[in-house]
Amino acid sequence: MGGVLKSAAMISAAQLRAARALLGIDQRTLAAMAGVSLPTIQRMEASKDEHVRGVVSTLARIVAALDAAGLELIGNEQPSQGRGRGVRLKEPR
Repeated sequence: MGGVLKSAAMISAAQLRAARALLGIDQRTLAAMAGVSLPTIQRMEASKDEHVRGVVSTLARIVAALDAAGLELIGNEQPSQGRGRGVRLKEPR
């Protein structure tokens, strides 16, 4: 779970929205998958900060749910470990 915690600390609101879009799920579905409340997902996705803020264990549950669904979150300056198709910003915003 160490990789999940590292990813959780680095996730942005835009990544979270993009992750849902790639999986074709809505906020309610992600909340159910992660075992968190819908308002928690809504707050995280509305964040204007560089990284989503929240309780680390909650963030880790969301990242773990995305991972279990087959999605890899990639931080700045990190290589992708996956072999599937993906989308990545050239420069951080």
